[in-house]
Amino acid sequence: MVYHNQITEGIIGAAIEVHKRLGPGLLESAYQECLARELLLRNITFEREVPVPVVYKGVHLECGYRLDFLVNKAVVVEIKAVDGIPPVFEAQLVTYLSLGGWQVGLLINFNVLMLKDGIRRRVLNYQE
Repeated sequence: MVYHNQITEGIIGAAIEVHKRLGPGLLESAYQECLARELLLRNITFEREVPVPVVYKGVHLECGYRLDFLVNKAVVVEIKAVDGIPPVFEAQLVTYLSLGGWQVGLLINFNVLMLKDGIRRRVLNYQE
């Protein structure tokens, strides 16, 4: 879990930098682009638009679900720019973690005055 903590610290630091520079009120796509740039500047490895594997009764289905970011092949990051985080967004993150076999995810809503109020961290199947 220490590994995941280090990764999430780096992601949150990058997101805070983006939020400091841009503030709330922009489109989700603007925050995605700027976060990608900030992660690159910090030499944090990531992939964008990673397909979420959906397997139903043994059959792999292409449903078109994509992660906003997968950082270091270990942490899922979903970006939002909305008024508040409804429970369905947190449930979506947990579902993505479960479907992909990932353990840690961050849901980051940039449409807040203080970014710390817009960050949710979820952990599945925590094992020490």
